[in-house]
Amino acid sequence: MADKKKQLRTIDPPFVAVGPSGVALRDRLKHLTPQDEKVLRLVGEHQGRLASLDLKARCEAGHQHDNDAWASRKRDLTEQSSSRIAGAITKATHDQYGLARRCLLAHVQSLEAGIRMLRHRLSLPIGEKGSKRAPGGYRSKGEWFHKSRRLATLEHRLDMARDDWKTGRVRVVRGGRRLLRNRHNLQAAQLTEREWRQRWEAERWFLAADGESGKRFGNETIRVTPDGEVSIKMPAPLAHLANSKHGRYVLASKVVFAHRGEEWRERTEANRAVAYRIHHHVGRGRWYLTASWTRPVVQTMPLATACAKGMVGVDTNADHFAAYRLDRHGNPVGDPRRFPYDLSGTADHRDAQIRHALTRLLHWTKQSGAQAIGIENLDFATEKTREKHGRKKRFRQLISGIPTGKLKARIVSMAAEHGIAIVAVDPAYTSMWGEKHWRKPLISTTRSMTRHDAASVAIGRRALGHPIRRRTAPPQHYQSDGAGHRTVQADHGDRGREETRRPIAERAHDARCRTGTTRTRETSTSKTVRDARSSGTRVQDSPRTLVRNGGS
Repeated sequence: MADKKKQLRTIDPPFVAVGPSGVALRDRLKHLTPQDEKVLRLVGEHQGRLASLDLKARCEAGHQHDNDAWASRKRDLTEQSSSRIAGAITKATHDQYGLARRCLLAHVQSLEAGIRMLRHRLSLPIGEKGSKRAPGGYRSKGEWFHKSRRLATLEHRLDMARDDWKTGRVRVVRGGRRLLRNRHNLQAAQLTEREWRQRWEAERWFLAADGESGKRFGNETIRVTPDGEVSIKMPAPLAHLANSKHGRYVLASKVVFAHRGEEWRERTEANRAVAYRIHHHVGRGRWYLTASWTRPVVQTMPLATACAKGMVGVDTNADHFAAYRLDRHGNPVGDPRRFPYDLSGTADHRDAQIRHALTRLLHWTKQSGAQAIGIENLDFATEKTREKHGRKKRFRQLISGIPTGKLKARIVSMAAEHGIAIVAVDPAYTSMWGEKHWRKPLISTTRSMTRHDAASVAIGRRALGHPIRRRTAPPQHYQSDGAGHRTVQADHGDRGREETRRPIAERAHDARCRTGTTRTRETSTSKTVRDARSSGTRVQDSPRTLVRNGGS
């Protein structure tokens, strides 16, 4: 019995990604006096302590929290700070609690996926081979035993996570869980106890204020004038430290936003809301001010408009972007390009590497004349579990190394500033079909093609709405006359229809006159062709004849 044809999953249509809805700028607070730093530390410690107490109260409330409880928390904080600071703290607490709930739900789903895979593999005989779609059984009895114990452990963790989800309990660490764990292994973190303590305290400070439209320069708590002067509204217990009227402290430093400075200045002069956050980088010994605001979602161009000037297909990999320029018909133009990046090192280094690679990609896209980039809508949330890939540790590390989440946020926001649309496509079969249909045809003496380059062509064609295959069969009525036999071709039952072609009489006579011999080269007209106007007219042979004669 013939094997059943492999069923392909449904491929989602491409769509244009929505543009960014917010803006954030950062500048360094230079030339701060010792008194300025002292005031910032005191304000940050005081408000950070209030934020910790408020987060504790919110977590204890769980599902019992409502608007009345929120108002009560805000009243308690107002007595020790101000109404605006209390509003900023309660809002930050609410956002942190919501983030913890979403992370808990993702943890539950990850545990469920791992348990399903373990149960499936444990149910198979030992040594049974798997397929591309599902792994097989375990290799030995020892591995089967250890995996059965891990199944019991994951089931216990899942029961605990489900209980937390039902009761509304979350586990949140102000300052970061990673930094908290570094306290127990300072040597591996290359930190002393004093350095760790300084970082821990700085991460738990709260020096932020939400913007408010209609107020002077868009913020009453942390105010920045158009000329860069920074002042802070002191909380009630620290009001005696103010050096200006109305209980404000003016810093000696002035900020200058080099990027989007004009846009920020227009907002402040129009008294539109701008949120500010002051952060201390302990490792560098520097203070920074971040300004942010929301804006209407950028209207994305229609898909047809984005594809009018072609597309740049981009294949995302663990160490580089593979890109290829395609015209609007889906034909590759020029040579493939690569934009490498290094994801080793610190988080700041990895983020900078992604930004630099995307910047080079966007500049090349503008130079090529395209106004859209096609990229896979990647999400490896269910592919990172070791229960699915088993011993393939390097493959799991490869998947985990691809910056899918950060890449989405970065490329959408950066492309919007260049007027380039981002078209997200379904990632199904792009690498496999690109290798099959595009890698070998594009290889030449001056061009080398990799699997990733071919995948970028497949992604670009899918973004343009074209099939990935290079050629498709013509419609049925163009294959033959009215979906039937064509009159100018020999029928399947005609004798001699696939014999070698004979020379045409007139051309054979001319050849004998010139050389005195008969030409043996096959001519363009078969002796079985009917209804030809003249002996020298070329007519189309049947597809079967073309195949057997080498397509001549």
